[in-house]
Amino acid sequence: MTTSLADHLRSLPDESLAALLQLRPDLVVPVPADISALAIRAQSRVSVARALDGLDQFTLQILDAARLTRDPDEGTTATDAVLAMATSGPQPPAPTAVRAAVGRLRALFLLYGPEHALEVVPAVDEVAPYPAGLGRPAAELDPRTAALCADPAKLRRTLLAAPPSARAILDRLAAGPPVGSVPPGALQAPPLGAEDTVLSDPTNGGAPTGSPVRWLVDNRLLVPISNGSSTTSGTVELPREVGLLLRRDSGPLGPLRTSPPPVAAAPREAKAVDSAGAGQTMEVVRHTEGLLEQLAAEPAPVLRSGGIGVRDLRRLARTAGLDEPTTALLLEVAYAAGLAGEMELPGVTTTRYGADQQVLPTGGYEVWRAASLAQRWEQLARAWLTMTRQVGLVGRRDDRDRPITALSAEVERAGAPPTRRGVLGVLADLEPATAPTPEEVQDLLDWRAPRRSRGREAAHREVLTEAAQLGVTGLGALTSYGRLLLVDLTSADERGGDPLGLHADVESGDPSGAARALDALLPAPVDHFLVQADLTVVVPGPPEPALAAELEAMTELESAGGASVHRVTTASVRRALDAGYSADDLHEVFRRRSRTPVPQGLSYLVDDVARKHGGLRVGSAGAYLRSDDEALLTEVLADRRLESLNLRRLAPTVLSTPYQVGRLLGALRDAGYAPVPEDASGSTVLSRPRIRRAPARVLSTSWTLDPVATQKLPMPRLLGVVEQIRRGEAAARAARRAPAVVRGGAAGLGGGPVPVHTHSEALAVLQQAVRDRALVWVGYVDAHGATASRLVKPVSIGAGYLRAEDERTEMLHTFALHRVTAAVLAD
Repeated sequence: MTTSLADHLRSLPDESLAALLQLRPDLVVPVPADISALAIRAQSRVSVARALDGLDQFTLQILDAARLTRDPDEGTTATDAVLAMATSGPQPPAPTAVRAAVGRLRALFLLYGPEHALEVVPAVDEVAPYPAGLGRPAAELDPRTAALCADPAKLRRTLLAAPPSARAILDRLAAGPPVGSVPPGALQAPPLGAEDTVLSDPTNGGAPTGSPVRWLVDNRLLVPISNGSSTTSGTVELPREVGLLLRRDSGPLGPLRTSPPPVAAAPREAKAVDSAGAGQTMEVVRHTEGLLEQLAAEPAPVLRSGGIGVRDLRRLARTAGLDEPTTALLLEVAYAAGLAGEMELPGVTTTRYGADQQVLPTGGYEVWRAASLAQRWEQLARAWLTMTRQVGLVGRRDDRDRPITALSAEVERAGAPPTRRGVLGVLADLEPATAPTPEEVQDLLDWRAPRRSRGREAAHREVLTEAAQLGVTGLGALTSYGRLLLVDLTSADERGGDPLGLHADVESGDPSGAARALDALLPAPVDHFLVQADLTVVVPGPPEPALAAELEAMTELESAGGASVHRVTTASVRRALDAGYSADDLHEVFRRRSRTPVPQGLSYLVDDVARKHGGLRVGSAGAYLRSDDEALLTEVLADRRLESLNLRRLAPTVLSTPYQVGRLLGALRDAGYAPVPEDASGSTVLSRPRIRRAPARVLSTSWTLDPVATQKLPMPRLLGVVEQIRRGEAAARAARRAPAVVRGGAAGLGGGPVPVHTHSEALAVLQQAVRDRALVWVGYVDAHGATASRLVKPVSIGAGYLRAEDERTEMLHTFALHRVTAAVLAD
């Protein structure tokens, strides 16, 4: 079979071979040495399984028809036989659709040969042993069952006599797969007729019938593969002939659908879908920034087993006002986008976990914050689409009954990106703004790639939920900017990557099509706000980065959204003064940014806090407290709320405490005073929050939706690969024609070449080949004492060595002349 496929591949033109390699890129990793190696690889189990995974349900059913119509003796089928079986059902497909499916199978070389003698690649039977869900022929299972199946009339009478419970088992096995397991002791249970030991069977109208499986086995409708025992399960198989008879109403292949199942939902309004999605993108960016700020203020320790603990995840979720699954999703996405990372803490261990690492924002977080809202969302969405993490596993239990934590290795799943691509691809192929139900999405996936979607229903639902949470979908439909992002990533995969960075719009700073589309939907960033009489600040849109930084320093956030509301308080003004703002700076910011008159109360508040601010100076003694206002120090010393500080007067203007500066500052502020810290020289120490960042994480320059899939090569490179395979094929044929004097034999010493030529004659041949630049066969003994031969083109001879170019590999080799045993000019 392998030789036949190899001969068929040899007869193809280069363009056809390149088309095969383009459809099955795993065949060129690594590049096959010759056509025979390519044929062997094309028939391997792993490569065939990959090819089958990409086929839709109808094409797989046509492949099953080709397998079922094979001639028992020759093992071949014909297009007409496949067409006859496919159209024998009650709702036959169009012949053109059947022939098109056969053409796809032939293009993938799962079928090969002429139309009247098509052969199926043998590995197909290994990957999918039951074509169309039908069992093996009765002749391969049991001679007595084969005798029953050889008499169609008797087989039909036996089926009609089956009790209802037995018939239900037959119908279930006929739908596929044809193999079933039976409970322990079922095959040893009393059969039909043992009324004295068998209880009544309600399914059969009360008549005692015994075990239905035992009845089917006794009547040769099922064949036991393993009998089992009273404590172990048994296995039975439905013969193919019985399965085909049970499918007489639906056809031998079952229901055939040439196109995907329809979606019942009507398309929504595209503007509403985009608006809903755009609103969610703003929330995603805001919550992600909030989580990273929480990590900056209080980094999460890394468990020794990896990831962050359940309590830390709950703390972050509670602070951000999110549920734990959403918090885990945003953390994983931020980590995949390079916005968060681990920082080593040498010599420091946390008593709670014993860890020496912490998770906190990276340096890339500052760059991300400075970008536009659309570009920030796009970076998160790209990371989600391409990250090999299945966030839905967080919170579940692993095989050892331990909880799976966020950012741990247990969440790693290489198949996550293609799963997301499959689900979003279904939405993208529908009419824009169409919102199918999760069940309809699953039906579409089952038709598009049944082998891939089988058993992944929960993962598909998780993708739909995460896409809605991240704003990729809106109202259940794929948004316009989400569609552009998916097209961008898919086209990058089809281009075979971007090693030269020719299409790296995101990395170069230019907004992509998806970012531009989202930017048009989002409200324009504003550089102003509205100050109201109750000291609330209303920002009528997403603030610019500079305005956002000012608001963070001067106000307290009360509500977020498209228009956010902040409040100016005594604590927020003091925090701004601590960060280095002066009273004049704050007045200028409010005057410049506000589109409404600044309330007099706000000006009074700023001046009042600024007048008190810095009236007290704090240093370390433990800590000291000084002020030029002796009356103020006397008041502090007499304040009973500060008795725990054990303050004592060192001088008329100086008090001291045995406690540290931080506790002294906190107690004074809690008591209503406004102290500021100072250093040893008496200069004010600004209390801007210390920014801690994890080392920048190097991300891949290319985004791929399927890290497991082999990279697709462009057609020019594939033609070059074909040319290389052709050269290897020619060299292999030439090697089989090597002269006997070079190949050697048993007559030579140690199994080496037959000593027909002397060493001097071999050197003379090599020297002539160097002068004439001719090909020559060289026999030599390698370093292990084994004999070998190569067809080479000598380049030079000198210093006891022959340097020659291997005609097959196009590599330069060096041969020691004392190891050369023979040399013959090639014909």
